[in-house]
Amino acid sequence: MYADKIQNIAESQTIAITTLAQELKAQGRDILSFSAGEPDFDTPKSVKEAAMSAIQKGYSKYTPVKGIPALLDAISCKFREENQLDYSPGEVMVSNGAKQCLFNVFQALLNPQDEVIIPAPYWVTYPELVRYSGANPVFIPTNAQSQFKITPDQLKNALTPKSKILVLTSPSNPTGMVYSQEELQALAQVLQNTNVWVLSDEIYEKLVYEGSFYSFGAIEGMLERTISVNGLSKAFSMTGWRVGFLGTKDKTLLKHMVALQSHSTSNINSIAQHAALSALSGVARVDVERMRLAFEKRRDLAYNLISQIPGIKVSKPQGAFYLFFEIGQNSLDFCQDLLEKEGVALVPGIAFGMESFVRLSYACSEEQIKTGCERLARFMHGD
Repeated sequence: MYADKIQNIAESQTIAITTLAQELKAQGRDILSFSAGEPDFDTPKSVKEAAMSAIQKGYSKYTPVKGIPALLDAISCKFREENQLDYSPGEVMVSNGAKQCLFNVFQALLNPQDEVIIPAPYWVTYPELVRYSGANPVFIPTNAQSQFKITPDQLKNALTPKSKILVLTSPSNPTGMVYSQEELQALAQVLQNTNVWVLSDEIYEKLVYEGSFYSFGAIEGMLERTISVNGLSKAFSMTGWRVGFLGTKDKTLLKHMVALQSHSTSNINSIAQHAALSALSGVARVDVERMRLAFEKRRDLAYNLISQIPGIKVSKPQGAFYLFFEIGQNSLDFCQDLLEKEGVALVPGIAFGMESFVRLSYACSEEQIKTGCERLARFMHGD
């Protein structure tokens, strides 16, 4: 009755926790949620003003599917000046968030039985989009000792004649770890004599607290095979605006993705495009840095508090706004019990492909972090 490929998409494993949290909150329980993958700050004022101005000027009609020319120019400039990625305006496109960028890439590149290499833990959407495309996700496990990053030997061993795409996420969701330039160069050497594409998800690039962010496509010889995906959701606190973008040197691939988008969503919201133009102009740079510094302070607070709780092993993240820590037991059961007994909502690690871990988002107030960690410590102690 239903399409085979839609039945292959698994329902999110976090729904049970989310549903329970909502039920408990409706009953009047004091619930502290650390599951949100979005900043708690407001969108910068300059960006909102640009959107209101666009409304007043009547910019409310259809636009070119891939985005208005001024925005494509701005994205090309951003890639070149900030990431050393030479994508011309004709080699970029805008989609409804980075998630649609990923969907377009997988749909345009993958055939049945193709393999997509995904380091684990991974963002929950990657394998589901791969399966929907008819291809097979191939997971490379990591651990705290490797800072949850894959090694060149692991990548080499994972490659087969069916390998089509390697997904790299830096900074990572859920671990917050960042690949250094040297680590990316080592992975690039493994790929040199292959035809494997690299999908570089760089959505958290501006939220780095230690070291520096480096784009995979900026590695010598890698730009031609790299599809760089980014957006404004995290750094500019624009999750609801749905502005994602990508760059690729393969104009035929871009043509196919634009065609696909033209028959699905067409252009993204016209007003959001003008807001994005403001964000990329640099006017909101001070707001972005203010948020980054606040996240760094929260990271240090959450890490220091959680690292003191017996029974928990936690690594200090280098970027994004998550702590991914080991609790040594079934992660779904742990999260359900913690929510019911202490009113604290975390995301089970099994949703990211790694059991016995949980993810905590510190995109919330310092007061909530302190209270949540107190409750977590009480729960771990069995008080």
